[in-house]
Amino acid sequence: MSSNKVKLQEKEIDNLIEEEEKAAAAQDITDILADSKIKGYDIKILKQIMKLRKMDDDKRMRQEEELETYKSTIGMK
Repeated sequence: MSSNKVKLQEKEIDNLIEEEEKAAAAQDITDILADSKIKGYDIKILKQIMKLRKMDDDKRMRQEEELETYKSTIGMK
């Protein structure tokens, strides 16, 4: 066996493990969101909060300012 083939096999195994972990995490998130819905939380809002928390503060603030500008332009409060 060449070291390249062994490394390739190792990389393939690592990729499978990562995919399994992602799938497990996705299922965990789905379960938590389903439980949150049962408890009366708005899932769309929870997902939006999760998305905003991942954003850089400056980017998030710029986006919020732009949203306010657009809303103001069309007369929304």
